Amino acid sequence: MTRSKLDVRSGQYAGQLARGTFRLRFMRRFYDPAFQVESEALDRLEAIAWEAYEGSRKAPLTVKAGPGYADADYDMSVEWKETHDRLARAAEIQRQPGTRSRVLVIIGAARNDGTCPGEVSKSWRLAQIVRQEVESADMQADMLDLSRLTSEYQYQIHPCKGCVSTAMPLCHWPCSCYPNHSLGQDNDAMSEIYEQWVAAHGVILVAPTYWYQSPSVLKLMIDRLVCADGGNPDPTSTGGKDVKKAKKMEMDGWPYPKHLVGRAYGLVVHGDVAGIEDQRRALGDWLDWMGLVDAGASSRLDRYIGYYKPYATSHAELDQDTAVQEEVRNVARAIVNCVPRLRAGTWAPVAAGLHAPRPK
Repeated sequence: MTRSKLDVRSGQYAGQLARGTFRLRFMRRFYDPAFQVESEALDRLEAIAWEAYEGSRKAPLTVKAGPGYADADYDMSVEWKETHDRLARAAEIQRQPGTRSRVLVIIGAARNDGTCPGEVSKSWRLAQIVRQEVESADMQADMLDLSRLTSEYQYQIHPCKGCVSTAMPLCHWPCSCYPNHSLGQDNDAMSEIYEQWVAAHGVILVAPTYWYQSPSVLKLMIDRLVCADGGNPDPTSTGGKDVKKAKKMEMDGWPYPKHLVGRAYGLVVHGDVAGIEDQRRALGDWLDWMGLVDAGASSRLDRYIGYYKPYATSHAELDQDTAVQEEVRNVARAIVNCVPRLRAGTWAPVAAGLHAPRPK
């Protein structure tokens, strides 16, 4: 049988959970015996949760999309629309010439002293150096500490579901996969994180190297930012998640809009034994791909701190490494120098004016 190129392939999903399995998983959230005084209430709540799960009530509160969307009568998630509108306002303010320059400083480590490691990360300490330099230039430093995912109650970044791999227009900007209340996939931090990226004129990412790669907290954010690179700002155009509509839209011609293009970026990647260059290159390639602008060679740094020394003394090694501290300051200084010129239109990226023959 000859398949159409736009056929929707299926058969992987195992289907909904059995009633008993669902109940076991729901009740695990109330494992603490203190909850047992409310066992009858929990039974009632579990029945409501099962009904929502069985009926796939992803977005229980909706509003008509209204003017400006392909289908004004579409029942749109209230939460998605609120996020979309916040991003639109943040983008408008970011573009205004009189707005104070903002630099988003991202701490990509999973460690902090509020959870099992019991100690701050070196990335957090380096980010404080960055913050000082940014603020000394009278720019606003917005801090995003991704270690909150490991230490803060119900602060989560849910994994990317890979909509873009089916068809780019199926990947909505901002992401519409979450929250999904029928699956208990709520408290998604990306709504706030998208707004921080949109509001920024520059981004400086500080991250350690875990097993040759970016820490999982950082990778979760990276994957969920795929919608910023080619994502569809109008979920009504695909009828929500109508796969066939999305495939047709891409084949009819999709512009792959870059929603974060033109912001400056800097990188600080550190490690103790191996892998820092590969991670720094991968992060730089990712940011380049999204259309962000590097601020020159001094804005991209990879360094070992306490090379092959014990983990227990790593903070002491950082204390003594005044050279790496100064190099981190230089990353921040490069961004501070670049941002005003980018905003004024006097910083010309090397690829300015070039047409991408493969706009994906």
